[in-house]
Amino acid sequence: MAPESTARSVAARLDRLPATRWHWTLITVVGLGTFFDLYEVFLGGVLGAVLAEQWHLGTNQKSLVIASGFIGMFIGAICLGVAADRFGRRRMFLVNLGLYSLFSLLTAFAPNLGAFLVLRVLGGLALGAELTLVDTYLSEVMPRIGRGRYLAWAYTIGFCGVPVAAFLGGRFVAKEHLLIDGWRWLLVFGGLGALVVWVLRRRLPESPRWLATQGRTEEAELIVADAEASVRHPLPPARPTPEEPAVRLTIAQMFTGEYRRRTVMLWIFQILQTVGYYGFGSLAPVVLHAKGFDVVQSLGYAAISFLGYPIGSALSIPVIERVERKWLIIGSALAMGASGLVFGYARDAALIVTAGFVLTCASNVFSNGFHAYQAEIFPTGIRSSAISVAYSLSRATSAILPFVALNALDDLGAGTVFTGSAITLVILCLDVAVLGPRSTGRSLEAMARTDDGGVPAVPEPRPGNPTS
Repeated sequence: MAPESTARSVAARLDRLPATRWHWTLITVVGLGTFFDLYEVFLGGVLGAVLAEQWHLGTNQKSLVIASGFIGMFIGAICLGVAADRFGRRRMFLVNLGLYSLFSLLTAFAPNLGAFLVLRVLGGLALGAELTLVDTYLSEVMPRIGRGRYLAWAYTIGFCGVPVAAFLGGRFVAKEHLLIDGWRWLLVFGGLGALVVWVLRRRLPESPRWLATQGRTEEAELIVADAEASVRHPLPPARPTPEEPAVRLTIAQMFTGEYRRRTVMLWIFQILQTVGYYGFGSLAPVVLHAKGFDVVQSLGYAAISFLGYPIGSALSIPVIERVERKWLIIGSALAMGASGLVFGYARDAALIVTAGFVLTCASNVFSNGFHAYQAEIFPTGIRSSAISVAYSLSRATSAILPFVALNALDDLGAGTVFTGSAITLVILCLDVAVLGPRSTGRSLEAMARTDDGGVPAVPEPRPGNPTS
């Protein structure tokens, strides 16, 4: 059988499977890894608020504490994301989580701000491609119908790391524990936990779709056969899937033909989404502190608001396959902008926490929608590279954002900061509405061959039961 035919056969066989214990094991192990990525991302805001008092940091130094992890993530997203298309998804999963565990533990014992910042950059570099690897890997191994829902489950597990970072921050920062500053234990927890997940990830299979594109057809067939063996009833015949176009692994290829519009859309999107999404999560404790609450109060209120991240992620599960991805992204982005305005201008603690909770709920409907979406609009040969390069732009924006936002916060106040965020989200919505293709319910192979309007080249029947 020709490699192209084998790749099509592998894709068709994967897409016909129901979700079994085999799939749920992958979702759980991958989701546990996202826990530490997201824990790390939002830990920056916690550390910024804590170290500002302990190390007497100025505005720019606080900005460096928050930005340092994102600087590393910008580099790591490009390097490890591109490497995943060359060396495999599983191998990069192990590399990034292993390195993060090491650097997180080293950061816990940083003697001064300079060493702390260098180690945070290196830890961020290790985790830079984690979320795009999650999107790439799960999109390639999950069935076509329900693909977004399964990805949302993985992120729901992962987003539990966000309130954990804030609750642990509020619990540990106030004093020493076992002769170590409390904030250092937050980094130890991240490092040791990631090491446990690294051990679990060693048992992950490689993506059969990626193996097939590399000509490693026997390995791909064995993994698919293992997945099929987990099904306890006879399987229907595999429906033919369109053949993916052959795409070389180059940045230039992303700007040719049918991919140009998608790449431009995604690059603009990633630059803008950071302001509305990570802007709140990484700056909320600092904003609350600026509103007059002390550090422990700020972290406590932020933690309650951050409960919306896993709850919002869970709320996305029943709707993510029922609403076209691009419109789900737009609707949730508008809700983020509106609730952010209330959070920015409110002075009452109850209203601040409520607005923050609503914002974080909407944020993770938004997040799960776009994570599923970006993995669906490029072919297997460049999927990890295309979305990782785009995603690196969000990390670059995240690194710059604290310097702009914290100075704006000092000079103009929280209301102005969140007004700017709302305007940015409206522009994002226009970008997705005009340039984004439709993708919900379509096979990855069909999406790889669609025109810029998102109309499949080969019609695809939709089963009546979305889990079949």
